[in-house]
Amino acid sequence: MPIDHHYAVEVEWTGDRGTGTSDYRAYGRDHVVRAPGKPPIAGSSDTAFRGDADRWNPEELLLAALSQCHLLSYLHVAAAHGVVVTGYADAASGSMVLTPDGGGHFTSVTLRPRVTIAAGDPGLAHALHEEAAAKCFIAASVGFPVLHEPETLVEGAGTVPPSEPSTAEPPRA
Repeated sequence: MPIDHHYAVEVEWTGDRGTGTSDYRAYGRDHVVRAPGKPPIAGSSDTAFRGDADRWNPEELLLAALSQCHLLSYLHVAAAHGVVVTGYADAASGSMVLTPDGGGHFTSVTLRPRVTIAAGDPGLAHALHEEAAAKCFIAASVGFPVLHEPETLVEGAGTVPPSEPSTAEPPRA
């Protein structure tokens, strides 16, 4: 039986400069994202869309959500398979295309997790990214490929040569 989980955030626009949206250049893109019991996130649009570079934009937050989800899924499957992870860092990137109607969409995201394991089988640690990708709730919810280019290190032994990048795509509804 499926278990439903529900989430809620509040987003408040703080960019009214006194004339509202009277003109495209008249208003700020600043906003605040809140959830009970958590620090607020200062948001804006990307600088390409007149946003504030010092604030998080939705595109960066989407990348962060995909990266965090893979991290948490990977740690889960590593623990389940007896792989002891002692370090994990990711350098995620994404590509977005604008459409002639003024909209746009992401075309792909690539996660580049660099995982350090205490000991054991680096091949297994590397292969677990595939299982983690299949378990990631956020990746399963997007309509573009989320690619993986993992790197595995063993404490004291250095980097293990990577195998072919994973091209796991989210299931299509």
